[in-house]
Amino acid sequence: MFMSIARAGVTRSKPQIQVSRTGVLARRPVPVQDHGSQALPIDQILLGDCVAEIDRLPANSIDLIFADPPYNLQLEGALSRPDQSVVDAVDDDWDKFASFADYDAFTRDWLKAVHRVMKPDATIFVIGSYHNIFRVGSILQDLGFWILNDIVWRKNNPMPNFRGRRFTNAHETMIWATKSASGKNYTFNYEALKAGNEDCQVRSDWLLPICTGGERLKDANGRKTHPTQKPESLLTRVVLSASNKGDVILDPFFGSGTTGAVARRLGRHFIGTERDPVYAKAARARIDAVVPLPDNALAIAPTKRSEPRVAFMSVVEAGLIAPGTVLMDAKRRHQAIVRADGALGLGQIVGSIHKVGALAQGLPACNGWTFWHMEKDGKLIVIDDMRSQIRAEMREP
Repeated sequence: MFMSIARAGVTRSKPQIQVSRTGVLARRPVPVQDHGSQALPIDQILLGDCVAEIDRLPANSIDLIFADPPYNLQLEGALSRPDQSVVDAVDDDWDKFASFADYDAFTRDWLKAVHRVMKPDATIFVIGSYHNIFRVGSILQDLGFWILNDIVWRKNNPMPNFRGRRFTNAHETMIWATKSASGKNYTFNYEALKAGNEDCQVRSDWLLPICTGGERLKDANGRKTHPTQKPESLLTRVVLSASNKGDVILDPFFGSGTTGAVARRLGRHFIGTERDPVYAKAARARIDAVVPLPDNALAIAPTKRSEPRVAFMSVVEAGLIAPGTVLMDAKRRHQAIVRADGALGLGQIVGSIHKVGALAQGLPACNGWTFWHMEKDGKLIVIDDMRSQIRAEMREP
């Protein structure tokens, strides 16, 4: 991470870095996407102030933003453990601001910059702690972003509260938002996430470990290269949730390059801005060592919404369900007759599979494809299976 407000008079010697990751470092040709008269520098780390570098990018060109800005931790001195050893906390100059007003101005500047380059249906994830996330959320709304979720990253191995004066800080918060309230067609891979979560909806609290072990980048002296390196598991869930293969992800506070490493592994592109050359060098080496996953490990199954529309009449016409067939719900409480015109009859009521299903249950709406079943060989089969059969035939060459 870095800050876009320069701190005058501060000079720091930079340690020589040694990236503690395995793999062969290889330079790759950098692909460039053409956006009119401006080229999009994909898979590059732009060294410099984030606002200045983002202002050079074409408008409406980015599919997803992940931002891990300075938290403005307001530390008042060194933190010590009970054994008097010093905690390796964040005390870098990029996390220090003279006042809340300065921090708010900084936040407003970088959010305005990323808002301009987001596509109309792009989304943004911003992560923070109690020190800053509420201020960031307020400014997001002031600038016209539309908040979709707040996501709690629950750490299963958080740092203890050594002074015993507060609850252990065991989580961070992410805000997920669209560019505006009109951005209705944003990417959300709901079915894929659900399938990987044992067919349960993925919740807004994510239990994931902090970055430790071999994933943590270290310098030649074994010290952390970056104090706030995020775990790849966190970025993997973000990227898989809200982007597609080939999308471009912008990270304004690139730091140790977790976003770039995950993007490369998952078949996405990245653009990172970073003003610290040591962080940028470590991130570049880390990303170059990543081996992308094969296409068959990245393909997302088509969602039901994206598949071609099939009317119930088409199922009847195809002979998969004959007129006169009795349909019933899974518990055999309701029965309806299939008519020759593709409608259902329930007593004196005639209507679509959805309307009749809703009326049978006394509900305002019903998905008739999953509510109604037909009996075959003594077993009930959901009629959606017949629709799936027609869709499979439509996909055949």
